[in-house]
Amino acid sequence: MDLKDLFKTTKIGDTVTVNGWIRNHRKQKEFGFIDFSDGTTQAHLQIVYDNTISNFESIQKMLVGCAIEATGTIVESQGNQAFELKATEVKLLGDCPADYPIQPKKHTREFLREVAYLRPRTNLFQAVFRVRSVAAYAIHKYFQDRNYVYFHAPLITASDCEGAGEMFQVTTLDLERVNGKPDYSKDFFGKQANLTVSGQLEAETFALAYKKTYTFGPTFRAENSNTKTHANEFWMIEPEMAFTDLEGDMDVMEDMLKFVVNYVLENASLEIDFFDQFVEKGLKEKLVKLVNSPFTRIDHKEVIKILKEADVKWEFEPEYGEDIAKEHEKYITEYFNGPVFIKNWPKDIKAFYMKQNEDGTTVAAVDLEVPGAGELMGGSQREENYEKLVARMEELGMETDSMEWYLNLRKFGGCVHSGFGMGFERLLIYLTGVENIRDVIPYPRTPGNCEY
Repeated sequence: MDLKDLFKTTKIGDTVTVNGWIRNHRKQKEFGFIDFSDGTTQAHLQIVYDNTISNFESIQKMLVGCAIEATGTIVESQGNQAFELKATEVKLLGDCPADYPIQPKKHTREFLREVAYLRPRTNLFQAVFRVRSVAAYAIHKYFQDRNYVYFHAPLITASDCEGAGEMFQVTTLDLERVNGKPDYSKDFFGKQANLTVSGQLEAETFALAYKKTYTFGPTFRAENSNTKTHANEFWMIEPEMAFTDLEGDMDVMEDMLKFVVNYVLENASLEIDFFDQFVEKGLKEKLVKLVNSPFTRIDHKEVIKILKEADVKWEFEPEYGEDIAKEHEKYITEYFNGPVFIKNWPKDIKAFYMKQNEDGTTVAAVDLEVPGAGELMGGSQREENYEKLVARMEELGMETDSMEWYLNLRKFGGCVHSGFGMGFERLLIYLTGVENIRDVIPYPRTPGNCEY
C-alpha cells in the first residue's frame, strides 16, 4: 500500500503491508523504531517492532537506506504522529552498507549535488521534485482545459529565435579533421544545425492553425554563466495565441500563473509547509498573496520615471531606452506591493519578432516582475505585418531567405497573435524558495558540469 493512500484512508486497527526504505533506525535492547518512507508522500511512517517478532535480531541489523517490506497493525502513536505501524513482519528486500552517503544528518546542498543520483531520497529534494511534478501537471491541466493544443517543438533547429547566437551546435563532422570553416553542406542535415533556444517560432505555425497552442519542453543556451538562475539546459513553457493582442496576452499570463500557484498550494500542501518551515520563512504567505493580488500594468517609460524619481542611490542608474536591473525590479514590485507587468519596451533591446508600436521606438512586449523573484515571464504581441517584419529583420542584418516559412505566416491568413515564455525552473525557485537553479533540476547542465 502506498503511504499517500495509507494516510488518507487507513484507520486504527487496520492491517497493512508497505514497501519502501529505512530513513532512520533507532534500536533498543528489546524493541526498535524505523523511520520509513516510500516516496509517495512527504509524510513518513513510524514502524515499531519488539523482540516478540520472529526475526528480531536480523531486523536490528538493517541499516539506513535498506529497502524493506513491513506488515503489521495500525495503532495509536505514543509520539507526535497520528498513528504508527506495529510490525508483525519486516522483510529485507534490498540491503545497504554502513557507508551509504545519505545518513540521517544535515547535508549541504553542495554535497548533495555531488551525489545527485541519491538526493531525491532526502526530505528537501523529495519535496522539490514532487513540487516539480505537481506544477508540471498543473501547467498541462491549465492549457488542456482551455482548448490549447500541446505542441512538441523540435529540439534540433536551423533557426535562432532570440538572435543571440548562444546555441549549441549539432554536428556529425569529424571536428578533429576540420580545418578552417566547416563545410556544413557535408554535415548530417546539409546545413548548420543547433539545439533550440526556444520553440516559439515553430509554435506560431500551430497557433495559426489551432488558434491556441503551447510548448513545454527542454531548451538549451550555450551561455557561459555561473549564476544561481542560469543553466544551459532548462524547460520552457511557451503558449502562442491567435486573435490575441498584448492585453489578452497579459490576461493569460496572470490567469495561468495564479492557477498553477494555487494548484500547487492545494495539491502539494505538505511540501509547501516544509519549505515554509525549513527553506524560506513566509513562503506560503507569499504564494497566497500572489494568487489574491491584482497585477499592475505599466509602460516601461513610466517605470523609468518612477525609478528616477525614487529617493534611492542606485548601483545601476535607470535610463530611458535601456533594460532594468535586479534592484529596479525589486523596487517596482515593492512600490506597487505586488506583481507588475512592465509593457511597451524600447524596441532596440527586444527581439525582431515583436510588434512595432506606432511611436516607432517601442514594441508591444511585456515582462512580468513578481515580488521576491524579479522577472518570471516575458511575452509580446508578434509582428503580424509582413513588410514591417522583413524591414526589421533587414535592419538587424538577419537573413530572410531561410526564414521564408516564418514570414509566410504573415501572408497566408495571418492575424494578430501573441505569446509568452516562462522558464519552468524560475517558477520552481519561486514556488519552493530553493534559490539555486541547480537544485530544482534533477541533473543540472551548467558550464563544466555534465554529470550523469
